Amino acid sequence: MTLYYVGIDGGGTSCRARIRDDQGNFIGEAKSGSANIMLGADIAMESILDSITQAAQQGGLSQQYFSQMHVGLALAGAEHQSSWKKFMALSHPFASLVLNTDAYGACLGAHNGDDGAIMIAGTGSCGIYLQGGQQYVVGGREFPISDQGGGAVMGLRLIQQVLLTEDGIVEKTPLSEHVMAYFNHDVDQVVEWSKTALPRDYGQFSPAIFQHAAHGDSLAVSMLKQTAADIEMYLVALNRKGATRICLMGSIAERIKEWLSPPVQNLIVTPKFDAIEGALMFAGQPAHNLY
Repeated sequence: MTLYYVGIDGGGTSCRARIRDDQGNFIGEAKSGSANIMLGADIAMESILDSITQAAQQGGLSQQYFSQMHVGLALAGAEHQSSWKKFMALSHPFASLVLNTDAYGACLGAHNGDDGAIMIAGTGSCGIYLQGGQQYVVGGREFPISDQGGGAVMGLRLIQQVLLTEDGIVEKTPLSEHVMAYFNHDVDQVVEWSKTALPRDYGQFSPAIFQHAAHGDSLAVSMLKQTAADIEMYLVALNRKGATRICLMGSIAERIKEWLSPPVQNLIVTPKFDAIEGALMFAGQPAHNLY
């Protein structure tokens, strides 16, 4: 009977699955919705099942093969112990599930299982340094109390500044006008939206910040300077713990290098593999469960 190994990289915005057989042959890869377990264990499991189903279909596998799959999960929110336990208590059709953080999977993949560090900044953010089997973590305690340097915090700060422009306190820019156009130039809509907005909702504005900064928009430039300072804070902290090789990973981190100071840029190395490969490395290995 052929066994299959599945790597999952899941965050606040998306869930990506990659399947290989026990000979290392690629079966399929797919993407679905949010898989941050702190936003709901059931929601995350639904996204995981969806992405694995799509990836399996690419290789001609139906759901009846799920019982032959060992799944490695690198998920945002896994560092929260009660969320980890709630998710792992769910029933599932797989041969096994191993759950660790998205940062852990990213770090394993980036350094191909060797010692090293990563700074991951997508919707959220987290830094992790693996050395001699030990994990050292900075940040990553979820939006809004942590995750500086991530897209959600960027978006939150942007909304705050845009509201100040509407009050005439901060000068309006094309970026602030872009944001207000999204809300039909109605401050009340911004307020209503904020009552239920999720991290990914705030994070959706981060591409516009980069786009407007490239054209010299003063608000966008200030946003990116703050984000770079946040990420640099974590990079310096990782270096103080002993990390000399750090990979930048995630949609925000991968675009921020030019905004960092030269000494910190010297710590940056290119990742060898992605977080999904990291998750594949610990699929079927219970010792890699976080708790």
